[in-house]
Parts: sequence; C-alpha cells; structure tokens
Amino acid sequence: MLMRRLLLTLAATCLLTPAAMAQAESWPNRPITLMGGFPNGSGVDIYQRKLAEPLTRALGVPVVVDNRSGAGGNIASEFAAKAPADGYLLLFGTAGTHAINATLYRSLPFDPVKDFTPVTHLGDVPNVLTVSAEKRPQYKTCADVVAAARARPGALNYASTGNGASTHLAGAQFIQAAGLDMVHVPYRGQPGAQTALLSGDVDVFFNQSGPAIGYIGQGQVTGLAVTTAKRLPALPDVPTVAEACGLPGFDSSTWYGIFAPPGLPEAIQARMNAEIQRVISAPDFRKWLIETQGITPSAISTPAEFRAVQERDIARWAEVIRRSGAQVD
Repeated sequence: MLMRRLLLTLAATCLLTPAAMAQAESWPNRPITLMGGFPNGSGVDIYQRKLAEPLTRALGVPVVVDNRSGAGGNIASEFAAKAPADGYLLLFGTAGTHAINATLYRSLPFDPVKDFTPVTHLGDVPNVLTVSAEKRPQYKTCADVVAAARARPGALNYASTGNGASTHLAGAQFIQAAGLDMVHVPYRGQPGAQTALLSGDVDVFFNQSGPAIGYIGQGQVTGLAVTTAKRLPALPDVPTVAEACGLPGFDSSTWYGIFAPPGLPEAIQARMNAEIQRVISAPDFRKWLIETQGITPSAISTPAEFRAVQERDIARWAEVIRRSGAQVD
C-alpha cells in the first residue's frame, strides 16, 4: 500500500511542466497557516498540532495552527474559501465541514466542492459512545443505555460538539437504528460537550476517538461502544455498537482532510500532497494515529481520490440528515 501511494505521487509529479516544477520548488518561502474550524483540545486540533511539527521540518518554514471555531466549522471554511490561492493557507477540513454541512445548512456562504482545492485525505475517524464513570455508573454497557432510553422515552440526552458534527450524527444514526427517543444537546466544540458529560449535565456523548481515548485512559469516562464495524486497536476491550447494542451492520465514521483555497496551482497542490503523504505514511505517525487516536490511516493518496470520497459522502450524509430531521438555519 505504501509503495502504491509513493508511485502515484511520483507519477503526478512527473506530469508537471518545467515551469510548474519551478513554481513548486520556490514554494514555500514564508510561514504557512494550518487553519481549523474547531476549538483547542478537539480531535481536529490534536491532529493539526501533531501534523504541523513534521510538516515544518519537511517544508523548511513554520506551519502555524490557527483555529477559528464556530458554526460547525463554517467560519474557518468561509475564510479559507476566500483566501489567496498561493499555498500559504491550508484548511484542516472534516466530513462535517465538507460533506455534512452541504445538506445540514440551508444556506452556506461557500460551495464545499467548487470553492476548495482538495489536497489530501488524512484518515477515517470513528466515534466512541462514552458515559461519565462517576455520574452514570449504572451504564456499564451499551445495552444498559438502550434499555434506559426505551424505558423512559425522551428522558435521556446526548451531547455533541455542534449541530451536524460527527458527534451529533453518530448519535442520530444510533437513535434511528435502535428506535430510541433521546434529546440532542449541542455544544460549541469538544471541550464544552466533554465538560457537560463529566458534570452529569448530559447522559452520553459520542465523542471522537482521539479525545475519548484520553479520557477513557484517565478513568474519567467509560467507553461503551465504538461506531466502526470493527473494534479499534487502541480500545480492544470496547465492543462495536453492532456487538454491544444489538444493531447489526451499524457503522458510522467520518474523515479528516486538507483543503486549500480554489485555484491553487497544480504544482503546489502536488508538492503539498506529496509532503503530507510522506509525513502521515511514516511508521511512527501511523502508530500514533492507530494507537492513541483510534484513526484508521488513509488508504487514499491523490487529490482526485479524495475529491471522489468527498462527493460520495455528501450524498451519504444527506440521507442520514434527511432521516434525522436535523437542520441548521
């Protein structure tokens, strides 16, 4: 798989003209901003900062993280969509910002496809059904949550990091599949939702795998189920939703990826893709993704492949949103 990725990257680079190659070689010569649309401490932020350090070494210029949170990541996305296409602003996007929001929001100030240049896919991100170990000790299994929700329709609630985030729609999919009635409580980002869980203000939280693994390791929360079809190597003792909740075939995960403003020169796109692929393909980085973040390393290496995944997921999540009734004005 790694050899295939390297060969694809080399082939793309060889298609560039001498002028395009020269443009790529002169870039970058000043700091690059890696922008995210979610708060410090979120799964996005954790990955951004881990990626920025080796990219700084690879590119020879500082790669600076800048988070502009709010509106489900749309604030950062709008900024990036209107920024100069010179390779000095990268956007850390998600399936939420660049697939889910296309349907969730009735009106967006940008087009999630046309207004961005795809650079590279960064990996698939699952969620983990978590409860506070202190405040909800009665929920020892996913089946316990299902039984309680069925016994008291509308009484239990679940936190999310915002309307339309993966933490919201993973919960919505779970509720649909199990035939439950639970109340959605959105927060502005992961820290707020996590605080609500730990304080007992909410019953459960389908947190992203990276932050969830940390809290589970500290003993603050109990991981009841993962939303992927298979168990995570980082949480081998936590069953899947399909296993633990009696919901065969349940599978809900999203992805992270790097985008740039529209019209990015192909030479810069190709080099940026190649450098990021080298970083995330390194054994130590892959180990970090799998063992500490629960993220499945990307098997997608080219911008064209990434764009195809994005367009497929816009259609896939549109159906989930339609069935859940979720909408943001």
